[in-house]
Amino acid sequence: MKKHLLKILAFLFFSILLLLGSFFVADHFYPLSITKNKTTQTILAQDGTPLWRFADENGVWRYPIKLDEVPNDYLDVLLNYEDRYFYDHFGINPASLLRAAWQNITNKRIISGGSTISMQVARLLYPHDRSMAGKLQQIFRTLQLELHFTKDEILTLYINRAPFGGTIEGLGAASWSYFGKEPKALTRSEAVLLAVLPQAPSRLRPDRYPERAKQARDKVLARLAQYQVWSSDIIEQVRKEEVWVYPRKKPQLAPLLARRLSQQYPDVDIIRSNIDLSLQYSLEDIAANRKNQLPPKNSLAILVVDHTDMSVKGYVGSVDFNDKERFGQVDMISSLRSPGSTLKPFMYALAIDDGMIHSESLLQDTPRISSDYRPTNFDEDFYGPISASDALKNSLNLPAVELIELYGPKRFAGKLFSIGLPLQSKGNDPNISYILGGASLRMDNLVSAYSAFARHGQVSPLRFTQADPLLSKPFISDGSAWITRQMLVNNYQLAYKTGTSYGYRDAWAIGVNPRYLIGIWVGRPDGTPVVGQYGSITAVPILQQVNTLLLNKERRINRPLPLVTKPTTVTLEKICWPSGQKLPATDENCHRQKNAWVLNNMIPPTLDTLTALNNNIYRSGWVTIWVNDAGKRVSADCSNAHKKQVALWPIALENWLLPKERRQSLIPEVDNHCPVFGKDIFLPLNIIGLQDKQLVKRLPGQQDVTIDLTPQGGVGDKWWFLDGELIEKTYGDQKVALTVTHKGLHHLFLLDQSGQISRMTFTLD
Repeated sequence: MKKHLLKILAFLFFSILLLLGSFFVADHFYPLSITKNKTTQTILAQDGTPLWRFADENGVWRYPIKLDEVPNDYLDVLLNYEDRYFYDHFGINPASLLRAAWQNITNKRIISGGSTISMQVARLLYPHDRSMAGKLQQIFRTLQLELHFTKDEILTLYINRAPFGGTIEGLGAASWSYFGKEPKALTRSEAVLLAVLPQAPSRLRPDRYPERAKQARDKVLARLAQYQVWSSDIIEQVRKEEVWVYPRKKPQLAPLLARRLSQQYPDVDIIRSNIDLSLQYSLEDIAANRKNQLPPKNSLAILVVDHTDMSVKGYVGSVDFNDKERFGQVDMISSLRSPGSTLKPFMYALAIDDGMIHSESLLQDTPRISSDYRPTNFDEDFYGPISASDALKNSLNLPAVELIELYGPKRFAGKLFSIGLPLQSKGNDPNISYILGGASLRMDNLVSAYSAFARHGQVSPLRFTQADPLLSKPFISDGSAWITRQMLVNNYQLAYKTGTSYGYRDAWAIGVNPRYLIGIWVGRPDGTPVVGQYGSITAVPILQQVNTLLLNKERRINRPLPLVTKPTTVTLEKICWPSGQKLPATDENCHRQKNAWVLNNMIPPTLDTLTALNNNIYRSGWVTIWVNDAGKRVSADCSNAHKKQVALWPIALENWLLPKERRQSLIPEVDNHCPVFGKDIFLPLNIIGLQDKQLVKRLPGQQDVTIDLTPQGGVGDKWWFLDGELIEKTYGDQKVALTVTHKGLHHLFLLDQSGQISRMTFTLD
């Protein structure tokens, strides 16, 4: 008998060894994989609310959470209802299996399954049929789970893989889908409901079958009462609550940002952005309301950044993501577009740092031609003498061209490239057209560059996610940044710059308020021109609306706005035009006095780049002359000759000056008894051969008329324009034969190399 018992024990021992050996061999050749399904992604707002979700290939959405994010109430219900001995068994509970088998046999139908949580996880990872082979596979995978994972890890797998109806898997996705909240915020009633839902997710869906869901919940409550998990008072209180679920709605905010982050972080399940949820709702509402005010096929983009930490708070990449007619799925925040005039503030700031200008430096808004720039028309729409601040605020092109020509377009483009604002153009050869929008850039890079005016001259990349570090790179000085911002400041604590690209393809407005950077773009994504679309008309109203929204938000949450303080390197000085320097107001050379912001006590003289010719008679700034006691100009070696300094305006401004400011008034007449040798200091440019407002008649039988014209005065190359079109280029006193065919009023315009102009009108009869 004893020998027989030993044989049985030996058989059992070797059988167990064989089974264990077989198990480990099978475990080696058929390893467990929990990444079988494609990873889903969820993009979160700053407060943790889902903005957008990307399902797997089967349309299933999971929102993975950790065990410490699961409420205790849910764990109490789950473990006591599904698997009371979860932490005590080795994955399979024989007692539960036997009990379930007995109930199913005696009732001739399936009453309970007897599966442990570990077995349910195995079935979720490796679905199988209800055959014996399928059950053995489930047991094998269950034992693998217990071998390779801790109990908490297995429980976490269940929580994130359990089915909750439709295409929802996992407690995280279920909590947001049914109740619109994170799992930690679930009430007891909601926790009970979600604990039982995986038993029959399609049949118990609370959004479709609330009564069935309530009955299942109450069944669980009865089990909790039986095991005395909760007190009777708590159970009764939960039982009285109605089953109400949040209206099922997929997270559908910031779709283009979500796509961008998903492409940037393809292997991350949960991407935590810095988006302000309520602000994003408001911005998308603004876009939706503006949609019907825009021309057909037009879109818009809005970008809001908190410049105190460079976190992106609002991102609207198109006017309507679902509108194909408006190219709604094209993200205009990351698309290359012409910036129009939005680069001008950087040119002015760099010029201030270089000591070229201060805030009230005299610039010239006058017609001009250079090798790289030619005005398209010559109408009366020029300001003439203009301060740097007014030129920037009014977005005048010619003063900006004057600055970039002196600073150097390649140097300018290189500076922008160094701070993450690359400019792209045909051939990528920087030229002065860059300052007028003759290159392409992305809005996100442009808004990032504008952080220089809010962050003391430092430029920081945008922080789209909470994991992005806050970095900074020096660009301009603190003082230059402050002065430029003051030059742009407008109402409502907002400094902004507009931009309109060639052909009205892009309308821009980039703003800086005490806390936020705001970027607005309007146009057609396909680049088709939209006549009448200007930054000031199309984009600025949206900018002001967003700015008001942001400032009201700050007041509502009672958060003080950051203070914008003047750097110690900046002082306020009284300067005079035309010299651009400090003079007493009573000095006869102080024609117009200005209050200027000055950096590091540098007061640069007025730029003379456009009239710096070899001929000294055309220079501006300080000129030395000699006068006698009668005030007439004489030679320096004449008796009673007194030295006198005269401040002259740039000669190109003559047509816009007051009579008393022109050279004819500032330079005394020559005394013939002791005349000055050499050319006169002022040679006005005139057109000989035609008088202003003259009526010109054609000879009988002729269709056109030819007029011989001669330039008088001026210097260097001369350009002739008729009705805004360049018709001839001459040099010196070279004549031109003007042929006119069309009847009516005509505009004749002559420009010389010094910037002088002469214009007249005539009528052909």
